Amino acid sequence: MKKVLKVSNKAAALLLAAVLGAGSVPFAVTKAQAADVSIAAVTATLTTADASIRTAVENLIRLGVLDGYEDHSIRENTAVSRAELAKMIVHTFGLAADPKATTSLSDVAPDAWYSQYAATLVSLGIMEAKDGKFNPQGTVTDAELVQIVAKALKRDVKSVNSWMGAYYSASEAASRGETSYVLNTAHQAIPSAEANITSVQSLNAITLIVTLDAPLTADNELFAKAKEDFAFNDGLTLTNMPRLKTGSIATYIVPTSVQKAGTNYQLTYRGKQAGTFTGNGTKLDTTGASQVTNDTFELEALKANGVVDYGYVISAYSAGRGNNAFVLGEDHTADGRKFQVISSMQAREVTITPEGGQPIVAKYVPFTQSTDGKQEPKFRLPEGQSLTPGVKYTVTSDWTNIANPSFVAKEIASLQLAGATAGNETSIEVALSADPGDELFSGRSVQLTAPNGDKLNASYRYSSRKGAVGVFDLTQNSKLAAGTTYTVAPVGAWATAAAPLTLTTK
Repeated sequence: MKKVLKVSNKAAALLLAAVLGAGSVPFAVTKAQAADVSIAAVTATLTTADASIRTAVENLIRLGVLDGYEDHSIRENTAVSRAELAKMIVHTFGLAADPKATTSLSDVAPDAWYSQYAATLVSLGIMEAKDGKFNPQGTVTDAELVQIVAKALKRDVKSVNSWMGAYYSASEAASRGETSYVLNTAHQAIPSAEANITSVQSLNAITLIVTLDAPLTADNELFAKAKEDFAFNDGLTLTNMPRLKTGSIATYIVPTSVQKAGTNYQLTYRGKQAGTFTGNGTKLDTTGASQVTNDTFELEALKANGVVDYGYVISAYSAGRGNNAFVLGEDHTADGRKFQVISSMQAREVTITPEGGQPIVAKYVPFTQSTDGKQEPKFRLPEGQSLTPGVKYTVTSDWTNIANPSFVAKEIASLQLAGATAGNETSIEVALSADPGDELFSGRSVQLTAPNGDKLNASYRYSSRKGAVGVFDLTQNSKLAAGTTYTVAPVGAWATAAAPLTLTTK
């Protein structure tokens, strides 16, 4: 339902007389007068029957984000001006100008009521001023509004877009009512260091869905801090940081160690009892196991089978997943289909058993669970071990059901090193002869040997691969020596070089 009226020049001029707090706007009510105007008096002028917009307007009035015009009307169907929007954004999120920025707006008078708000948002890069012009009387499209709110809140665009829901029409001007609605929602999504858990449910054997009354701060999301804050009984542990779901206000996908089916668990958050849940015995469905390298294999999961990696449905990864990213509803459905969610694979293990042999524990290879558009987490044998060609292996796990768990190992050619260059004194770039796809660099290392025999080790920087080139960081605070030619060799049999590989530092 789109409720936008196109604005005439006369109407646009009137918009500049809007009262969005105290100011020196012509015809604006004073602070004392504004205090006498009740919410009921202002909202009584609303012509919309939309309960959501009425609620949003009332909430923003209480917050001091929105006031009425001289006649106490809100004019919710009128397009919001850039000047009005700037003030609403600043007050909604409590923003202050970047003290290091110098902002000069040629079409904004220093004494204009919106001057400081326009300058603040331009200095922060939240709103643009092309060629130094802010265009205060101009309007914004819904698409532009979503981008502005996302920048101000530091939240992904897909979430803000989903909040607008039926109000969204990319190319049409955003109305004051629609703007109020999305800002009211966004205000609820401001992170808080005092956030409290309101509900917890077990989604599957390794995943919780935890909702709070506000999003966590970036510091409280960090794994080390979250591991301190989230405590469970019966040996259950947090295995990685909680991740905010795309499109939610404050609902998180929380990975745990494998839950014991039927066990009554208690969640304590920051020392306070936060909820209880029953251990879930539901294992994730994967289609099959297959070999990737001589020491690595993968488990395939398919969205077509109703299984989705959390990377496609969390706010943090939304921008990088393109069209693969989507909003998963509260009932874990999208487009009418229910999904299982694979949470973080960090610290996951599976058992791989050669036919007639002893079981081997294989550990997850970091940052490989969802790469190149595929959901195929990879697992690696202990260092120094490899799969024996011709032998049948079977993979088992306490957190996944594998439809086709067996494969016959084969000899797979090692990756071929083609070149190495120094990035800076603490990192190098290693090139392969061809793009390996996926994250086959993950967990790998190279050794650099100087002419005097000094040796340095460098490990792959996760997710740094661009095509056939990956970045390797020197370990143990090592640094490359200037003017030195190093010989570069892989650590282990993961790669080979047709000829000795060298790099020379400047």
